[in-house]
Amino acid sequence: MGDHLVAVSAPMQGTIVTIDVTAGQQVRAGQQLMLIESMKMHHSIDAPEDGTVAELLVEAGHTVMEGAWVARLQPGAVEVAEVVAAAVEDPAHIRDDLAEVVSRHEVGLDAARPDAVAKRRKVGRRTARENVYDLVDDGSFVEYGPVVIAPQRRRRSLEDLIARTPADGMIGGLGTVNGKPVIAMSYDYTVLAGTQGGQNHRKKDRLFELAEQLHTPVVFLTEGGGGRPGDTDMIGVSGLDCLAFMFWAQLSGRVPLVGVNAGYCFAGNAAILGCCDVVIATEDSNIGMGGPAMIE
Repeated sequence: MGDHLVAVSAPMQGTIVTIDVTAGQQVRAGQQLMLIESMKMHHSIDAPEDGTVAELLVEAGHTVMEGAWVARLQPGAVEVAEVVAAAVEDPAHIRDDLAEVVSRHEVGLDAARPDAVAKRRKVGRRTARENVYDLVDDGSFVEYGPVVIAPQRRRRSLEDLIARTPADGMIGGLGTVNGKPVIAMSYDYTVLAGTQGGQNHRKKDRLFELAEQLHTPVVFLTEGGGGRPGDTDMIGVSGLDCLAFMFWAQLSGRVPLVGVNAGYCFAGNAAILGCCDVVIATEDSNIGMGGPAMIE
């Protein structure tokens, strides 16, 4: 190039998310100049060599094509102290997007839901998370879908659903019991009375598939009210657009199925419990496929 500037090009088509340098700033080879997002993934655009940023050709939010120039660099020696100072980041810093993810996970934990926990204590019961965490070996539980919410955005605000319907009323994942792999699941009675929602049906679909693929026993705590009529955010040909019940029946005779219940267990929850190889229930359990209110 006649002006001895080096062009920095976009490695792919995408949208510029952040610009991390300014014109006139000295940079080292490999130092991040900006971030580009493509297919929901962030990719770093780095300085090809030592030099000074001569010109920035894009702004955050711009969409660029692969090979498009995004900056121009004046090659040359740089002052080490200045570059190092610019490149050093606080190791304790948490990006805003990551902080949001951490917050979303914390919202569903018992510590963030004192009112819901208090209601369980009032009737002498434990929370779903307490039961699952005590069942599996410490630190072994890997939860599936902890940040999903009830599919009711057509009639409730997102903030309300995040606060009141964590995990869509079902805790489920992989863990170990006495060192042996197990799938542990529990309906959460503090979320819409432990009913079966659209997203927790999908979690069951996935976990039941894993149980078959991995030949893993399943322990399911089933307290809850069965199918949920209030979900709105689904498109399907039927009111029960899921494979969970078929997958559950197919597991019979292939892996051990253990059902545990305390309190109310009706309709779909009772169907799950009734198909278990072993059923463990407290004396105050009330288990049935229906009742007077449903019949009426």
